[in-house]
Amino acid sequence: MDVTFSFNNTYSRLPDRFFARVDPTPVSNPSLIAVNHELAELLQLDLQWLSSREGVDVLAGNRVPDGAEPIAAAYAGHQFGHPVPQLGDGRAVLIGETVDRNGVRRDIQLKGSGRTPFSRGGDGRAALGPVIREYLVSEAMAALGIPTTRALAAVATGDRVVRERSLPGAVLTRVASSHIRVGTFQYFAFRRDVDGLRTLADYVIARHYPSAAEAETPYRVLLDAVVARQADLVAKWLLVGFIHGVMNTDNMSISGETIDYGPCAFLDAYDPATVFSAIDQLGRYAYGNQPRVAQWNLTRLAEALVPLLAEDTEVAIAAAQEVLAAFAPRFEAAFHAGLRRKLGLSSERDGDVALGQDLLDLMRDNQADYTLTLRHLGTAASDPTGDEGVRNLFVDPTAYDRWSQRWRGRLAEDPHTVGERRVAMDLVNPKFIPRNHQIEAVIEAAVERGDLSPFAELRSVLSSPYDEQPQFEGYAAPPSEQQRVLQTFCGT
Repeated sequence: MDVTFSFNNTYSRLPDRFFARVDPTPVSNPSLIAVNHELAELLQLDLQWLSSREGVDVLAGNRVPDGAEPIAAAYAGHQFGHPVPQLGDGRAVLIGETVDRNGVRRDIQLKGSGRTPFSRGGDGRAALGPVIREYLVSEAMAALGIPTTRALAAVATGDRVVRERSLPGAVLTRVASSHIRVGTFQYFAFRRDVDGLRTLADYVIARHYPSAAEAETPYRVLLDAVVARQADLVAKWLLVGFIHGVMNTDNMSISGETIDYGPCAFLDAYDPATVFSAIDQLGRYAYGNQPRVAQWNLTRLAEALVPLLAEDTEVAIAAAQEVLAAFAPRFEAAFHAGLRRKLGLSSERDGDVALGQDLLDLMRDNQADYTLTLRHLGTAASDPTGDEGVRNLFVDPTAYDRWSQRWRGRLAEDPHTVGERRVAMDLVNPKFIPRNHQIEAVIEAAVERGDLSPFAELRSVLSSPYDEQPQFEGYAAPPSEQQRVLQTFCGT
């Protein structure tokens, strides 16, 4: 096994206008915060080397390893609905690509690695807090079974970064199927660079959707595939109570992975209007708005692809509209299927969607914790005495009592045995999520006291979100009134 990265780069072979070649900026005193053993093994990396002085220097950006071709990618985007023709990696450097042990191509990116030509006046650095947040949440999402970028490692830089105040700096090593975004297509569309657009589309098809290359209309099939993956992804987000926080088009991955964990958060009490992001003043990216925003973003992708969809613009627009119309049915089918599973239903019947929506409405009206309500339903489904765990989460427990009578009637019609149902429900209703107050406590311990032990413990808990883990029962609890986190920040 090679001790360093075995690079197999392709994006850096594209025309120079796709990126800027730039090395990461060295830091003063790098030290390892964490390394992801599972992911390192998937990438066929030697853990001993990753933790060595040489490995940490690579992860910090102090050493460019053999075979690396560091680049900062160019892209554009719509940010809070407003077009921005020039964005790009302003604080990240893609050092190269590698193929994992399953034959999947992966980008290796250093986030917080210094200024690039796309920094727009920023310092290109990352503070320790946002690095910890992205590490914890992205790995929690992976453990929950949701497509996501991954965190390979986090390194403290020994330097300070200035935000609202001086903070310790860090670098995150992020792994992704690719870092190509809706905004990458917009970059060329804004410039009316059809050749660049076609080159990018052909590259994406070859890398992510190879079957499209054989189709009569490959670019329409590409759009079809991206729409389907995003519909499925956002349904998965809602089913675990995840709020991305800043769903700009430059934060939507073409591969269908969750990317860019800035002011992200998870629901505590269920409410579709929930917003945590401090920069989302109007609630554009609220929990319940995410499907609509995803479709809006995909419409921007479709607009960018119009020159490739057909020679006749009207024909191209009609084709794009037909593809986009498939988003809502695809999302609803995925979300409703997931909701049925969370309720313990293995079959589909008329009335199931209304039954699930009625529960969600009652949870909203009664300020019930989203994660624990659904987790405790598994206990209630296998033992009626388990109802107390759900009832105690409702301001008005009788509201749950009335609903549960209908639910039990529906369970009686389902083919699952009681034992099968409990196992199935516990496999889709997590007990542990990265709760906002717990992440903030971990960040405070690391930033203010240099104590990384809470980070290590929460990492361990979140790696098994569907297991009971009785020794860590406290991590399943919702926040007290004093612990509630009302706002999250992106840290740039």
